[in-house]
Amino acid sequence: MNIFFVSLGCDKNLVDSEMMITSLRKDGFEIVDREEEADIIVVNTCCFIGDAKEESINMLLEMAGYKENGKCRLLVAAGCLAQRYHKEIQTEIPEVDVIIGTMGYEEMGQMLHKALEQKGVLESLKSIDYLPTPLTDRDNTSGGSYAYLKIAEGCDKCCTYCIIPKVRGHYRSVPIENLVKQAEHLAENGVRELILVAQETTLYGTDLYGTKSLPLLLEKLSEVEQIRWIRILYCYPEEITKELVETMKKLPKVCHYLDIPIQHGADRILKKMGRRTESRQLTQMIQYLRQEIPDIALRTTLITGFPGETAEDFEKLQEFVKTMRFDRLGVFTYSREEDTPAAEMPEQIPEEIKEERRDVIMAMQQEIAFEKNESRIGQEMDVMIEGYLPEDDVYVGRSYMDAPDVDGFVFLSTGWNLMTGDYVKVRIIQAQEYDLIGEVIEEDDDEFTK
Repeated sequence: MNIFFVSLGCDKNLVDSEMMITSLRKDGFEIVDREEEADIIVVNTCCFIGDAKEESINMLLEMAGYKENGKCRLLVAAGCLAQRYHKEIQTEIPEVDVIIGTMGYEEMGQMLHKALEQKGVLESLKSIDYLPTPLTDRDNTSGGSYAYLKIAEGCDKCCTYCIIPKVRGHYRSVPIENLVKQAEHLAENGVRELILVAQETTLYGTDLYGTKSLPLLLEKLSEVEQIRWIRILYCYPEEITKELVETMKKLPKVCHYLDIPIQHGADRILKKMGRRTESRQLTQMIQYLRQEIPDIALRTTLITGFPGETAEDFEKLQEFVKTMRFDRLGVFTYSREEDTPAAEMPEQIPEEIKEERRDVIMAMQQEIAFEKNESRIGQEMDVMIEGYLPEDDVYVGRSYMDAPDVDGFVFLSTGWNLMTGDYVKVRIIQAQEYDLIGEVIEEDDDEFTK
């Protein structure tokens, strides 16, 4: 029985998709790359913001067409949208045959076999505080030499704009032994960079071991021989510890890179968001990180147009961005999500103002990013090769400053024959707004030949 898989949303959802794919293979299903060949189509959905919900619904409707005009026998809705809106899916998208919630992938194969034999919609909606045991031999669908490692599930922060605790449950860490086995399996299959993700990585281990254990996890993962880089995403600023910083400094495999979602720079809005830090504390943390790790690359995300955001609040956000000069920065417009406190707040901001403010911040950041890139001309850095563009005769790579899909690239023109996953020493010779252009100056080990 052939299955076509669509994974939407964040990198954490991608890990769930990879777990589902591995589980289905073990249950005798075959994964195919084309919708037209599929007997079963699975859409792993997202509902974090309005755009994500719309994309998930549209994808389910598009895939439903293959039941009417193709060989598809079952359409499966899985993940966050399925967990949150399972009743609405049954009513509004009757083509869906199986609904699998955020914690139900262990039962997916069993549910599909059952659905093939009987009529009616089947649901698997486990408690959102249940934690399936992650498969240590999971597939990696990133298509490159990196893989995401989800180290925890759920969140206890309960920011006023966020629905995640209601669809993913309380914070639960994955045991270190499981994560190390996953890393070893991934490394044996060509992965050279591990990217640690969770709703919040900095609280890792507090529920299992009674203390923040991310430093210990980094030490254990660093012992996996084939892994070259370990990157940490989604660190809440108030949870970053001196021990974590010292661990980053002493472990050469841990990239000097942190993703720190701060969401805003005005204290009044941060308080309304339910965030645990003020702008002064954020400034102190960023200054501390740059003092301790001078070459650290810092990424953040912001929200414009939160309910009640005044022109003065927005000015404070602009000033914060100018002062902090983040290496990487993304902006979302506020999305009004039902069942969240922020959705009921007065003074909701019109969409056009949210978008205008987003565009202002992104224009500011574009200048900052270009200036920072220009300052790197002449520098030497390690670059991991991601691929080759034959039409331009250039290789595409990433430095330690660049996470996949959200950051920039380093483009290389060279006579070396390089492969995806190779590491090369590069000198930066030109800067673009978000990307760099370099020349190869040194091979790494004997992995490729000239």
